[in-house]
Amino acid sequence: MQKRRFCVSEAQMKTQAEERMKAVILAGGFGSRLSEATGVIPKPMVEIGGKPILWHIMKIYSHYGINDFVICCGYKQYVIKEYFANYYLHNADMTVDLGRGSVEVHSTHAENWRVTLVDTGLSTMTGGRIKRVESYLKGERFLLTYGDGVADIDVRRTISEHEASGAAISMSVYQPEGKFGAVDIDVTTNKVRAFQEKPDGDGKWINIGFFVCEPDVFRYLPDDSDAIPFEKAPLEQMARDGQMHAYKHRGFWKPMDMLRDNRELNELWNTGQAPWKIW
Repeated sequence: MQKRRFCVSEAQMKTQAEERMKAVILAGGFGSRLSEATGVIPKPMVEIGGKPILWHIMKIYSHYGINDFVICCGYKQYVIKEYFANYYLHNADMTVDLGRGSVEVHSTHAENWRVTLVDTGLSTMTGGRIKRVESYLKGERFLLTYGDGVADIDVRRTISEHEASGAAISMSVYQPEGKFGAVDIDVTTNKVRAFQEKPDGDGKWINIGFFVCEPDVFRYLPDDSDAIPFEKAPLEQMARDGQMHAYKHRGFWKPMDMLRDNRELNELWNTGQAPWKIW
């Protein structure tokens, strides 16, 4: 009998490699500027539309086939651990027989995720948190982002641009809008010509996370990195070494720094206008 040959295209192999990639999410900070909520739960567990913002971030990655996560926990880590430990049952239809002490699960709506939850310390800085999960990444390329911001970002495109760049790390950057409305004034007569409600910012690009990282990133993190912010010496040195690529994201991005941000994100979600809901 003639053996069948199965051919896998280069594109298919590339997609499979992307889907095996892990996404690391920084979720250990105190979230002090959102203290109205974070006195009880960690910032990544503050909800948008009844789900933690951490869940929304993971859904963005999952849309692109990334289903293996490493969560860098710290402040009130038990809340995150309990959430995922009970996620399967919380998203299942089941019958609980109190007399027999049995639980029968009929069906579940749980995600196909593998989640590694790591205690990276209470006061550890971002560099130290990343360094502490190095052993879980097994010397492979990985994705990295913060646990407090959502975007309609094309994760697959960030990976492909990163590959083409040959850099050790790719950082997604964004041009924010101005914080205040602007008034267009005639410089000669001082007459007001127009109002601009949401003008562009100063044109500078800012770091919004959604990194793509090679294992070489860890060369910039010494063994004792607990007091090192990743955004300072490590990223600055990579930039000086020509090892950093910028992926320019021109769509939607919003961090959840204040209670006002949480309200705005909930309003977008509840009215069906959430741009980050790409799944």
